[in-house]
Amino acid sequence: MTSEGPKRLLVLGKITDILDAFTLQRPVLGLGEIQQATGIPTSTVQRLVSNMVAEGLLDRVGDRVRIGIRMAYWAGAAARGVDLLELAGPLLRELRDTTGETASLFRAEGRHRVCVAVAETRHALRREMHVGKVIPLHTGSAGRVLLAWAPELAAEVLAGPLPSLTEYTVTDPETLRELLDDTRRDGFAITVAERDDGGSGLSVPVFDHAGEVTAALTVSGPTIRFGRSECEKCVDLLVGAAERLTRTLGGRPPG
Repeated sequence: MTSEGPKRLLVLGKITDILDAFTLQRPVLGLGEIQQATGIPTSTVQRLVSNMVAEGLLDRVGDRVRIGIRMAYWAGAAARGVDLLELAGPLLRELRDTTGETASLFRAEGRHRVCVAVAETRHALRREMHVGKVIPLHTGSAGRVLLAWAPELAAEVLAGPLPSLTEYTVTDPETLRELLDDTRRDGFAITVAERDDGGSGLSVPVFDHAGEVTAALTVSGPTIRFGRSECEKCVDLLVGAAERLTRTLGGRPPG
């Protein structure tokens, strides 16, 4: 022990670096990719990965590896009793302060989505958002994320009426189905003026321990200030934040 706390064991630090190399966007990695992400010498990566596979920390997928299923048991125990909303508050405020725009968290409730947490922009010009706001699931970036990784819910929504809220609301089921496919492929959704005129939003998924989408993390604002190009600049930031929240919850990407 030192005055700053326990001394970091070198091997544990390297194992942590290897585990941190996996992300929701890159859940399966080769040895070369792990070496590039961590900077650990190739021979050391090979030795540690072999031992981590033997202990169940990693699982082999052909000649590559992913986070081991054994980790899910530990994650489940760690996540028990963890409050999503309690964890989301500081993250939303961080996103609000970094982007300057409103950061929100949405969950699906039937054929609608509900805002369960929000950190409002400090700009006077803003999109109205508050905890408890109910919005149809087929509109906006958050709805698209919540449907893209929930096929049964998506089928239910697509089979029903898709009322128009603005001239840009997607009301054709086949078009929306294609957009949901795009969202799953891209890992995020950006929409402009679908829910209300003059508003844009960027959303990414948050997953639970079963690999199912549990919430949509969103940054939104007036299109005049936060248009599509501004949304695109924030993709990496928001994806990283969602991954942090997913990991804290003991979650994992699907499949």
